[in-house]
Amino acid sequence: MKARLPKGVGGGPQNMNAMIRQAQKLQEDMDALQAELDGREYDVSAGGGAVKIKIKGTLEVQNIEISPEIVDPDDIETLSDLITAAVNEAISKVTATNEEEKNKLSSQLSIPGVF
Repeated sequence: MKARLPKGVGGGPQNMNAMIRQAQKLQEDMDALQAELDGREYDVSAGGGAVKIKIKGTLEVQNIEISPEIVDPDDIETLSDLITAAVNEAISKVTATNEEEKNKLSSQLSIPGVF
């Protein structure tokens, strides 16, 4: 009894070699993309620009700028909230961009019967 494979799957060593080459190319492209994404810098602000964050694609915060007008020694909680919001927004932006770029690249892979 022969096993039935989905259409496009199998086909012998030539088809398998083509799939392996395609997967290797995708891995190389993913590595290059990750290096490019890690090198990007993002500028994000919160509180209408009162707090500005510069963050790298590796999620490493490079700089935090705080507008002097919002520094009130009697209201540290508001400043803390603005910094937290800015950092969270920066992390969200980097994460979403990285995911979107990786999804674009991985959608190019087409191994029949697998993806």
